[in-house]
Amino acid sequence: MARIIAISNQKGGVGKTTTAINLSAYLAALGKRVLLVDFDPQANATSGIGATSSTGKTVYHALLGHASPQEAMVASDVPLLHVMRSGKDLAGAPVELIRIPHREYVLERVLNRLRHYYHYIIIDLPPSLNLLTVNGLVAADEVIIPVQCEYYSLEGLSQLLETIQLINHNLGARLDVAGAVLTMYNQRESLSRQVAREVRRHFPHHVFEVEIPRSVSLAEAPSFSKPIILHDPNSWGARAYLRLAREVIAQENQGLVRPDNNMGSITN
Repeated sequence: MARIIAISNQKGGVGKTTTAINLSAYLAALGKRVLLVDFDPQANATSGIGATSSTGKTVYHALLGHASPQEAMVASDVPLLHVMRSGKDLAGAPVELIRIPHREYVLERVLNRLRHYYHYIIIDLPPSLNLLTVNGLVAADEVIIPVQCEYYSLEGLSQLLETIQLINHNLGARLDVAGAVLTMYNQRESLSRQVAREVRRHFPHHVFEVEIPRSVSLAEAPSFSKPIILHDPNSWGARAYLRLAREVIAQENQGLVRPDNNMGSITN
């Protein structure tokens, strides 16, 4: 059974989608079956990984029962990695979900139909708190929080932790924090080093050892519709995301999570 991990931060521009794409790609490269769910109406993960489809079906159609989850999915250029696409129509989904009973659990019901086929399901969430974000957090088992190495990111971090507590308390979820990952890190800048120290010292949950660097290759990869593993696999950014994927897998080896490896098959 898949570990469902949401990539979330209520502050934009912190490397959230970059982390979702490249963590998914490297987990797949390490032999894991992975589904990347683009749950952001901006659809940056969809375009950034080159996920195209002739059917035009997206997560919006699966969410509202207009298509099966499989119809909203495509295979990526990375073996073992599938993508559930997003689109602009997802922006209107919160209005349509209002009339659905238990509307906070709709994505959970969709992904429960798929989780036996994958080792990991990674959800890229929008940088805001709305019904889509709540759906994504309720559907997830864990959340990884990208933290840009600047002070404003620390404010978004505390807000997200409060949101997680509210969701667990009010909606009966059991969402854990898998960890915070430091992004856009520049070892030569004192601000980056200082923020990294503060996060490692005061963040009440796990902080991943790897620090994702500022990288031209990471910034330009989406313009080629490729994850960094296909665009520039020898870059520092690529090596960092490989380390992050290994750290995520190591959490299982350390007994921090207990995934069910009874896998099925899926036709895409």
